[in-house]
Amino acid sequence: MPNAEALADFLRRMRLGIEDGLDPRNAAQRAAVELPRTVRDAVERLSQRLRGEYDEDEWGFDEQFAEAVYPLFEFLYATWWRVEADGVRHVPSHGRALLVSNHGGSLFPFDASMILGAIMKEHPLPRWARFLVLDWAFVVPFISTFMRRVGGVPASPHNAARLLEQDELVMAFPEGAKGTGKPFSDRYRLQRFGRGGFVEVALRTGAPIVPVAVVGAEEIYPKLADAKPLARAIGAPFVPITPTFPWLGPLGLIPLPSRWRIEFCEPVDLSEHGPDAAHDQRLLFDISEQVRETIQEKLYENLVKRGSTFV
Repeated sequence: MPNAEALADFLRRMRLGIEDGLDPRNAAQRAAVELPRTVRDAVERLSQRLRGEYDEDEWGFDEQFAEAVYPLFEFLYATWWRVEADGVRHVPSHGRALLVSNHGGSLFPFDASMILGAIMKEHPLPRWARFLVLDWAFVVPFISTFMRRVGGVPASPHNAARLLEQDELVMAFPEGAKGTGKPFSDRYRLQRFGRGGFVEVALRTGAPIVPVAVVGAEEIYPKLADAKPLARAIGAPFVPITPTFPWLGPLGLIPLPSRWRIEFCEPVDLSEHGPDAAHDQRLLFDISEQVRETIQEKLYENLVKRGSTFV
C-alpha cells in the first residue's frame, strides 16, 4: 500500500490531467504511471470496469474489482484503525459458515470490511466473504454498485440461505439499524437479535455459526443526534449528527481513527439438530441468546484489552 505522500502525488497528477482536458479515467491512468506496480495494476482494473470490461456473479460480486479496492481496506485495517484480530482460525477455510457480529459504523458497513480484512490478512487460507446489507443502501446508485461488487447482498433470510447453499462465507448483523443507529452513550450494548432468523437459516442450511465481536466501529462516528430531514431525503433509516458532521461538511464523513479489536469466537455447531429443528421457536430463541451473550461477553473483554480508544 502506498504511503500518504504517494497517494497525494497521484491525486495531484490526476487533477493536472483533468485540467489538461483528459477524462477522469485517462487522467487516472496517466497519474498511475508514477505509482508502485501493484497500485498501477489496481488503477488499470478499475479503469477496465469503467469501460464495462468485467465479470460478475449472479449477486453482482466482482472479484477483480474487490481485489482492486482491497488496498484501501488494507490501509484502513493496518494503518488507520490498527486492527488486532484474534481467533481468525475459527473461520472455516472452505465450505459454508455464517458469521454473526455486532453492528457499528453508522450507515457504512466498515465493520464488515474489517472482518473481511482480518480473514484476508490473518487467515492461513484467506477467502472472500459476502455480507448482508439493509435494503436502503441499494437504492443509492453509487453505493449500490460498490456494495454489490465487493460482496454486499440485500439482507433477507432467502438470500442468506441461497449463499450458504452455495457454500459461501456469509456475514449477518442481527442488530440491523438498531445497532448502527444507537446513541454513543449506548455503545457496545447489544440490541435485540430479533426472532432468531439467522439461527433458522443456519439450521436449514447446516451452516455453523461463528460469533464475531468487533470493538472500534462504534467510535468512528459518535452519534449525538439524528439528522431526520436528511435521512428522509436519502431514504436511510437515520443520518447521525456527530462531533464532526455536518459541522465540517464532507470532511466530517471521514471516520475517526479509533483502535479496533476483532475476535472470532468458537463456532456453534448445529449439526446435531438437523433442518427440521428450524421450526422449534424455543430452540431458535435459545441459540440466538447463546450467540448474543457470547458476543456481549467478548465485547466487554476486548474493550479492556484494547485500552485507549484512539492512542
